[in-house]
Amino acid sequence: MALIVHKYGGTSMGSTERIKSVAKRVAKWARAGHQMVVVPSAMSGETNRLLGLAKELSLAKPGDTHSRELDALAATGEQASSALLAIALQAEGMPSVSYAGWQVAIKTNSAYTKARIESIDDKKVRADLNAGKVVIITGFQGVDDAGHITTLGRGGSDTSAVAIAAALKAHECLIYTDVDGVYTTDPRVVPEARRLQTVSFEEMLEMASMGSKVLQIRSVEFAGKYKVPLRVLSSFTDWDIDINEEAKSGTLISFEEDEKMEQAVVSGIAFNRDEAKISVLGVPDTPGIAYQILGTIADANIEVDVIIQNISKEGKTDFSFTVPRADYAKAMDLLKAKVLPALNATEVTGDAKICKVSIVGIGMRSHVGIASKMFRVLAEDGINIQMISTSEIKTSVVIDEKYMELAVRALHKAFDLDQPTA
Repeated sequence: MALIVHKYGGTSMGSTERIKSVAKRVAKWARAGHQMVVVPSAMSGETNRLLGLAKELSLAKPGDTHSRELDALAATGEQASSALLAIALQAEGMPSVSYAGWQVAIKTNSAYTKARIESIDDKKVRADLNAGKVVIITGFQGVDDAGHITTLGRGGSDTSAVAIAAALKAHECLIYTDVDGVYTTDPRVVPEARRLQTVSFEEMLEMASMGSKVLQIRSVEFAGKYKVPLRVLSSFTDWDIDINEEAKSGTLISFEEDEKMEQAVVSGIAFNRDEAKISVLGVPDTPGIAYQILGTIADANIEVDVIIQNISKEGKTDFSFTVPRADYAKAMDLLKAKVLPALNATEVTGDAKICKVSIVGIGMRSHVGIASKMFRVLAEDGINIQMISTSEIKTSVVIDEKYMELAVRALHKAFDLDQPTA
């Protein structure tokens, strides 16, 4: 008997019929002798509906004075889907109980809308599992030290599921979604994209950070830190599929490199539309400038990605970086109000119509010329590169958003990702 964690996305929970299907699948695993913990997302579209209601009442945005209430509101979507799933399981004759994050409790910090998990108390969950119950825990949320409900940000249910699996030392965490695994790139952009049977943890981490929407990056970080076996698979296969066959489907996130991984120089193409570029022009080229600029952004809980500082000319330099597009306006306002006058900079400019395209592959470690090939392919299609960022197994470029799909298709073909593996 193994302890298994299932996570189901919003589309998997999108209607009562789909919830019934999830219940039948979970019950099948439980009847096979496994202890089951389930982490569901809110029903598809529910979180957007709730936040839309809040927007009708206030112009405040996440990060403003209403963030505590927005978290309390958004958390109800997962509470509803968890209770509905418990009811569906009980209708299947399977003992079950649902808990909100604060009831477990899943403790987080107080960064509303972007909270981070600090600890999970597993006593109550283990007692229910030992009593033969399926335990359902709301994803996406927790509670801070003051007792306030917090949420983890978009895709936070993935993080909840992996963190719970880590706390319980689960045998495996299965992420059920509307796709049947991790692909070489988004099949909606490149129809020839292939499903990967196995992807390394490092590659998945880079893909998630570079814009792949299959898994939230923090869930991959948790999996890597606590060595949680992780598998991505589809919830739209028949619920009564043989359990051993199902357990081997989808894409396995592996922590061990094997010979097959070395054959692929580039494993996938990731991209992210939700980016914006900001440049602070004419800043003094003196020690501490980067901190003065980015410290202000960090204090506002805004993440920064690609960073470039130009060569100094006459004691002045230009400093550019990217932020999530949702934080673009807020970051621009902060820089103009605080940084521009403090540094006596020339100007703050920005562009919200950019995107980031990345090639990712563990094989890049042992092959030279991969980045230059990427740049050549983009140049041949007339695509100008605005910024470049690299790591040991990844090269990312920032380009004009209108060229994103062209770039992804060209790179996917150039690195033979449309060809079947040997």
